[in-house]
Amino acid sequence: MARKITPPVVTVETQAFWDAARKGRFMIPICAACCRAHWYPRAICPFCGSDKVEWREAAGKGAIYTFSVMRRAKDPYVIAHVTLEEGPTLLTNIVDCDFNKLRIGQPVTVVFKEAENGTPVPMFRPA
Repeated sequence: MARKITPPVVTVETQAFWDAARKGRFMIPICAACCRAHWYPRAICPFCGSDKVEWREAAGKGAIYTFSVMRRAKDPYVIAHVTLEEGPTLLTNIVDCDFNKLRIGQPVTVVFKEAENGTPVPMFRPA
């Protein structure tokens, strides 16, 4: 039995992200003023302070920065920080793999898993 995924909290700043996820698209915020991608979504660029933040489709590829296997959970899972090709590092889960074969720096690709309410939540699996 697969672990249940708690539905995300959707805010004004993350609405576009979740709308895109429902269409199978992985989007990240990028500042049009300084051209830097950032994570967690926010209306003001954390690098230059501009309000010219746009949502752009990401490659959905990255590498494991760090991870931890939660083996004592009823349904074991992996929580990880993944650094995207576009630059930002995000907190996520690694799925669809043998947890014992995961390594720091390992390439991963995005995959969507449904939350309990049906919302597709982006997670990553080994590439």
